[in-house]
Amino acid sequence: MKKIGFSSVRITGGFWKTKQELIRKTTLYSVYHRFQDTHRFDALKCDWKEKGEYNGHIFWDSDVAKWLESAAYALEFERDAELEKIVDDTVALILKNRDENGYFNSYYLTVDQDQRFTIRDNHELYCAGHLMEAAVAYYHATGKDAFLKAMCRYADYIEKVFMIEKSAAFLTPGHPEIELALVRLYEATGEKRYLALSKYFIDTHGTAQEKLYADTRRHLYNMDEMPIRERSTAEGHSVRALYLMSGAADIAHACQDQELMDACKRVYDNIVNHRMYITGGVGSTYIGEAFTVDYDLPTRTAYAETCAAIALAYYCVRMQKIHESAIYADTLERVIYNGILSGLSMDGKSFFYENPLEIDPAFNDVDKSAVKKSRYPITQRLEVFNCSCCPPNVTRFFLSLGDYLYACNEDTVFVNQYMASEMKVEGLSVTQQTNYPVDGEIRITCEGEKKEIALRIPAWCKKFTVNHPYRMQDGYAWIALQGKTEIILSLDMPVLAMAANPKAHALAGKIAIMRGPVVYCAEGVDNGEDLSSIRLSPDAEFTLGDCEFLLPNLHASALRQKKADGLYAVAGDDYEEIFLKLIPYYAFANRGETEMITWINRK
Repeated sequence: MKKIGFSSVRITGGFWKTKQELIRKTTLYSVYHRFQDTHRFDALKCDWKEKGEYNGHIFWDSDVAKWLESAAYALEFERDAELEKIVDDTVALILKNRDENGYFNSYYLTVDQDQRFTIRDNHELYCAGHLMEAAVAYYHATGKDAFLKAMCRYADYIEKVFMIEKSAAFLTPGHPEIELALVRLYEATGEKRYLALSKYFIDTHGTAQEKLYADTRRHLYNMDEMPIRERSTAEGHSVRALYLMSGAADIAHACQDQELMDACKRVYDNIVNHRMYITGGVGSTYIGEAFTVDYDLPTRTAYAETCAAIALAYYCVRMQKIHESAIYADTLERVIYNGILSGLSMDGKSFFYENPLEIDPAFNDVDKSAVKKSRYPITQRLEVFNCSCCPPNVTRFFLSLGDYLYACNEDTVFVNQYMASEMKVEGLSVTQQTNYPVDGEIRITCEGEKKEIALRIPAWCKKFTVNHPYRMQDGYAWIALQGKTEIILSLDMPVLAMAANPKAHALAGKIAIMRGPVVYCAEGVDNGEDLSSIRLSPDAEFTLGDCEFLLPNLHASALRQKKADGLYAVAGDDYEEIFLKLIPYYAFANRGETEMITWINRK
């Protein structure tokens, strides 16, 4: 399956048009100004001499690079001279301050100059990879090639140091990312050496020589304990793990490496069937920002980093190129609407680094509660973080959202995500008219030389209708095309009560509510205090409320334990009926500090 890139796709209306416009007009500039305030752009001048909070950092280049990539995607929507000048001025700093080999890293060009490529965990190759991705995106958006040529030269130097001379103090990146970037650089330039370098990093990762740490837990943190082809589980730092596996999936597809494909499939299955939150969040602990063990899915202490959800989305779309199955688009949809989108505030100006599935502000009161030692995620989004990787990752992901809608092979066009949109590429055109996911009505018009169109039928949808004969295969309804074909697909979208595997002990006896791909939650601002005492029947009848957060709210009758005077009392008839209001999970924490739960006690 070949992905159809976002430059051939325009989102034309509905939920995602609103979100993209917010990000393009508000979020992109908010992140830029916060990065100015914190001197991230200034660091590229390479004129500071000491380490310090406002004098640069080992991974600040990656923050700026992701913002540059986001700006390039915005320029694909509409050329903007002011925005273009910001990018050009930033690129000029990179071109001016790189060394004679094409090397650029604002930290190592300024301090610790004699330690280049000596400390594996210091993000040099990670920063380089993000700069390469930004350069490819900017060239594609504007046709300007100075940035791209500079990053090609940098890649040539990295090839020399790591693959030819082997003169670096380590073999592979501590934080994977350049593996993905080199594949994009290869696709943009046709230079096969970049693909070979990415393959070298993938093939070498986890080999014996890379086991540099006395503490074996560090091997697990970096997924160094075995070669990728032997893997069956996702381990360690969740973003590193998923960037690494995304790179492996790229190489598996490009080289048609079946052994590597099988490993990628095993790891994907482990994540989705054993280690993923219902929101698509991954990485359940703040200790190492990491995966732990199967079914360890705590709610109040959930880490579920926004960048990890984005990395899972990257992994899904790459897996779909390997295997034409709807399961990857199903997971991608879950991640997009929940695990990633919750990282952005409704006004587009602030972010969550972590995305818990339960909040009780009392547990976050550092002055009054000793349980603060247990470490709970913050309850309100921030505009910038000391480690601010998530904000520009959110902007670059959603501004290139068209990447995830369509794909094709020789005979078939695949519709993987449902959004009001237009797609045109190589004589093929597809349009969608829909208000999805407000409802499941989708009108699709397809015209071109393909023989079939394959419409994903989401795993959550148990009943659907379509106005053409079809056959079901791998989660898609396949419909024959004859010239211009107009299709009406209707997905039944009931409210569903979801239960977890009993091995997920933190979720035992609880249910989560979904409608279509959207997970819902309850907040104290709507439902009062002590949300954990609420009980809800899986058979509860829900009604749809006003679209306060772009999608409908849900209302149902539930029970809540009555307030009591003493700490303990004999259990009896101590529940009262209440009117429960649920909102989309992505919208929590937008109305001040309040309790929140996603998993509700089952009646």
